[in-house]
Amino acid sequence: MSAIGKVYLVPTVLSPDALFSIPAYVTAIVQQLTVFYVENERTARRYLKALDRNINIDALQLLLMNENQPPDVTLAKKLLKEGKDIGILSEAGCPAIADPGHLIVQAAHSIDAPVIPMIGPNSMLLALMASGMNGQNFQFVGYLPIKPPERIRFIKELEQQSQQKQQTQLFIETPYRNNQLLKDILDNCKDHTQLCIAADITAPTEYIKTRSVKEWRKALPELHKRPAIFLLYAG
Repeated sequence: MSAIGKVYLVPTVLSPDALFSIPAYVTAIVQQLTVFYVENERTARRYLKALDRNINIDALQLLLMNENQPPDVTLAKKLLKEGKDIGILSEAGCPAIADPGHLIVQAAHSIDAPVIPMIGPNSMLLALMASGMNGQNFQFVGYLPIKPPERIRFIKELEQQSQQKQQTQLFIETPYRNNQLLKDILDNCKDHTQLCIAADITAPTEYIKTRSVKEWRKALPELHKRPAIFLLYAG
C-alpha cells in the first residue's frame, strides 16, 4: 500500500509584479505536483507558468474550488489515499485564508494526511504589520454583509468591540465595492477611531496609510477595483 499523500498549501502572489515575494522552495515543490485545487483555472495556469515556464500545464489536473463550486473532498481523500500529493492554490496570498481551500485541509486531517503550509505573502498580516495598530489582539472577520443596513450595524459592532477589547478589527471587501465600504465606515464611525487602508500590497502601486476617521473624511483615496484590506482600531 502506498504512503498517504500530502496537502501543500501553495502561496500565490498578491500582485503580478510580486513574484519576488515567493520563496524558491515553493517552486521546487510545485514542480513535483500534478494535482491542484484552484479557485480559477486560467489564473492558476498563468501563475504556475510564471513560477516555472517548463511546467507542462496540460499534464496537470486542475480541480475547481470557489464560491460557486465547492471542492470535491471525496475525490481529494481518494487521491491522498492513493499516495497522490495535492497542491492548493488561492487566487492571491495564502490558501485557506478567506477561501474554500480549508475544506480540502479538513478532509486531509480526517484521514491523517500531512498538511504542509508554505511561506508566502499574506495581505492580512502585512497590513497589520504596517498599520501601527494592536498586533497582539486582533480579529479578522473576512467579508462584511452586503446589504447596507446589516453592513452598517456590523461596522458599528466592530468599532464597539475594538474599543472594549483594545482589539484591531481586520476585514475585506470585493474590490469593486471598496469605495462604498469606505463611505459607510466614515459615515458611521467616531472621529477618533483609527482606520488603516492597505491596497495593492506588494505591487508598485502599494498604498498603506493609517489615519483617524476625521482625517480620512478630508481626502478619500480611490479604491475601486483595487485589492484592499481595512483595519479599524478604536482602543
